[in-house]
Amino acid sequence: MAKNQSQRPGRDVRGGKGKAQTQAKSPRAGKANTRGRAGTVGGKGGYQQGQQGPARDGQRKGAPRGGQRGPAGAGAGSGSWIEGRRAVAEALEVGMPLKRALVADTDGTLAGLVRELDAAGVPVERVPRARLDSISSHGAHQGIAVQAERFRYAELEDVLERAGEGDALVVLLDHVTDQGNLGAIVRSAEVVGAAGVIIAKARAAGVGVGAFKTSAGAVLHVPIAQVANLSSAIQTLKEHGFWVGGSTEHAHDSVWEAPMGGRLCLVMGSEGDGISHLVLENCDFTCKLPQRGRVESLNVAQAATVMCYEWLRRVSQSTEAAPSAEAAYAEVPAAADVVAEPQVDDSFMVDAAASFDVDWDL
Repeated sequence: MAKNQSQRPGRDVRGGKGKAQTQAKSPRAGKANTRGRAGTVGGKGGYQQGQQGPARDGQRKGAPRGGQRGPAGAGAGSGSWIEGRRAVAEALEVGMPLKRALVADTDGTLAGLVRELDAAGVPVERVPRARLDSISSHGAHQGIAVQAERFRYAELEDVLERAGEGDALVVLLDHVTDQGNLGAIVRSAEVVGAAGVIIAKARAAGVGVGAFKTSAGAVLHVPIAQVANLSSAIQTLKEHGFWVGGSTEHAHDSVWEAPMGGRLCLVMGSEGDGISHLVLENCDFTCKLPQRGRVESLNVAQAATVMCYEWLRRVSQSTEAAPSAEAAYAEVPAAADVVAEPQVDDSFMVDAAASFDVDWDL
């Protein structure tokens, strides 16, 4: 897992800001309150599984998302541009929703890619290379650029609604900056059945072609909420019965010892700095992955996968208690009980002897 800031001296890793020997907080009791959500970020959205979440009201149209730089001109306000042959091919491969494509009118080497765009129903417009130069963010468009549909993020309330009132997992990313890591974490979260993923609006990776690729399309099947204040989002989750656990290599307890079941908000830190001091202050407990090797740690995406599966293991054990091996073997009869003396039917033997007129001395 990514590096993190050290815990404050005397901080109890199981909860609260008490002394080092203070007992962990008792689990939050009662059903989650679904009304009067103080501190909820944003209004009610219309996210449904398998669909993209709603657009935010009042959001500036065309603003770059997830810290990505947006090109100027050519209708840049209605979606982000993906440029370059390989990037466009990857966007088609992962099924990223595309609005239109601009192709240099003098480049005949793009015929194959143009056919793929046509097959995917993406309108293709032939334009002068100067037009592509004017919208390129780094001057390496290679004669092609596609305009992607703007990704529609969910709201925090959508995540809470999907979490319901029972066991639920929410993954909160504290300024993860790499789209590949974001996509991989979303994929793991979706596979274990997480209620949603929460990311920061600023200084964090957003959902783009990189996230689409590494998530294998999972970004379309799990709510991804952008919030302006991660600490405020954590407090809202706590009000709805969530325990908040931070993943940091500086923790005292391993993931096997931490309370990873129930309603859990799993906090993963950024690739370079780990969990920020302010977000760490809002965690109820921290935990780390045990290790025996020499490598310093796993990266944030790998660590998140292990943590997500530990939550799934805990909640699966609590709801589907499997019989012990001792109980299972107790139901199997012993070998001596299975072997029995063969039963001989005397009447059959008598009939057989009579048929052959033989005295068998029966």
